[in-house]
Amino acid sequence: MDIIRYADLKAAPWANGGGVTRQLAAGLGTAVTLGSGAKGDAWDWRISIAEVAKAGPFSPLPGIDRVLTIIDGDLVALTVDGVEHALEKYRTFKFSGDSDTSASLPTGALMDLNVMTRRGAFKGYATILELSKKRPHPVFAGQFAVLLQGQATAAPAADAAADDGGSEPGAPVTLGRYDAVVGSEAAPEISGRGFLAVLSIDPAGD
Repeated sequence: MDIIRYADLKAAPWANGGGVTRQLAAGLGTAVTLGSGAKGDAWDWRISIAEVAKAGPFSPLPGIDRVLTIIDGDLVALTVDGVEHALEKYRTFKFSGDSDTSASLPTGALMDLNVMTRRGAFKGYATILELSKKRPHPVFAGQFAVLLQGQATAAPAADAAADDGGSEPGAPVTLGRYDAVVGSEAAPEISGRGFLAVLSIDPAGD
């Protein structure tokens, strides 16, 4: 079971001084990088968390589809091709990296979770859900689950231990805020109280 610890990620400052970005994972073809990659690495999909300190325009990303979710802070006013969208916390929003996009921060600095996919190669999805202690949430292959708020643990699924010849799953691992659990065929399970972002990266042909 792979866990990406937010505290271990490197902060990459923006060229315009408006914030920093931490990469959780990225992929190029079938190759996957967990955690921070080298600056300037090529990718077909990328998951990151940004700290946004100043209002301003977004850098253009031709050929990239984006899903943005505010995860800390109250509100962002996102203007996409002249149309303003007021995005509250935990509301996912899809838009094109080709669009002329800018953001204003009416309630101050914030953090956002970003899923970016190269059009024609991959598709990205984001869902925000509430965790339960009684009904663990599985994380399947091609998914990443990010703890946004609350307390939670991750553990290998019970049937994974049986498949490996064991009798019990491994001990649960405590997650910190913004830690990410990497999905797999064994489908590790997350339980607790709080909110979870489940991000899916699917090949475009699926």
